[in-house]
Amino acid sequence: MVSSSKRRAYLLQMVIGLVLVAVLAALILGAKRSLDAQNITSGYGFLWRSTGWNIGFSLIPYSINDPYWKVIAVGILNTLYLGGMGLIFATVLGLIVGACRTSTNAVLRAFGTCYVETIRNIPLILQAFFWYAVFTNLPSPRQAINLGDMLILSARGIFTPALNIAEPYGLLAGMVFLGTLIAALVLALLPRRDLKSRLLYPKLGRAIWFVGGLGLILVILLGKVPGEPLLLTAELKGLNFTGGLRLSPEFAALLTAMSLYGGAFLGEIIRAGFLSVSKGQVEAAEALGLSGWQVFTKVRMPLAFRAVLPTLTNQYVWLLKATTLGIAVGYADFFLVISTAINQSGQTIELITILMIGFLIINNLLAAFMNLINKRIALRGTQLRS
Repeated sequence: MVSSSKRRAYLLQMVIGLVLVAVLAALILGAKRSLDAQNITSGYGFLWRSTGWNIGFSLIPYSINDPYWKVIAVGILNTLYLGGMGLIFATVLGLIVGACRTSTNAVLRAFGTCYVETIRNIPLILQAFFWYAVFTNLPSPRQAINLGDMLILSARGIFTPALNIAEPYGLLAGMVFLGTLIAALVLALLPRRDLKSRLLYPKLGRAIWFVGGLGLILVILLGKVPGEPLLLTAELKGLNFTGGLRLSPEFAALLTAMSLYGGAFLGEIIRAGFLSVSKGQVEAAEALGLSGWQVFTKVRMPLAFRAVLPTLTNQYVWLLKATTLGIAVGYADFFLVISTAINQSGQTIELITILMIGFLIINNLLAAFMNLINKRIALRGTQLRS
């Protein structure tokens, strides 16, 4: 039997739910009447109309004749590309800063402290503007800084060698690499409750990397353009470089700013993780004869990441949302593409809805993945005893 207090609680929840639904319906109807009064068409049919405008950076082929849904896909891919690269570089930099901040060397500690106190107290948007000014004021292509054709710095962008393979094979190579990475991550996150799985999973992991690497090499060799080198370097032709991989000044500026700014905050988080590792555990590892590097990589770093992973998740989500600063320097991220589409199509409500749902899905997927890792490496039962 359900008690009267529980019945009242259920009834109250139903009433509140109905009120919220009624308010939402009233808002939707009011917005529709307002749009109809202004002769503004609503709906998502515009997604199949041609855009008629171009963008500066795209990971997939795009032209002004492509529909709105494709330019939105371009913006999402650009955001994921910038966010993924930014998270990787910020994590590596944060690990270095955290190690410096907890080092016994006074010079390294001073460097880490100066870096953190300087970078994290300058707004990210100002750092993006600064690096954009730096990259756009590099020498012209004819006077570019050339580091052995492996890295070319100019005001038109940063150029590095690229694989000289046909476009379909390039997409296939990316899919093979991504599939291998996902398979390895899934295997690493699977529970290992018995001896059989503990012995089998490492062998499966090596097999996944071997098959994935072999498949990637095969795709590259099949897609190689006949009679041309495998690596295509940038060459100066006229007033610009052609060939190779180009990183635009906008992308380079945002990536640098996000990496440096995120590295300062992640460095403090990782430093707290290092400090949470007890001296007894470090001394026990040293007593077993482990070198300083082995103690760091096999004891201090894993235990530190386990302690701070929930906080790292929050910072990762925040950094991914910081990609919206692309509109400040002209990088064609998700936010800039949606803003331009609103100005061109007038479908404000529909496009803002797509923007909100897109970021909601991206950020929740990132948080879910990090929470899955956190659950996988969490200590259980007698492992919690010190």
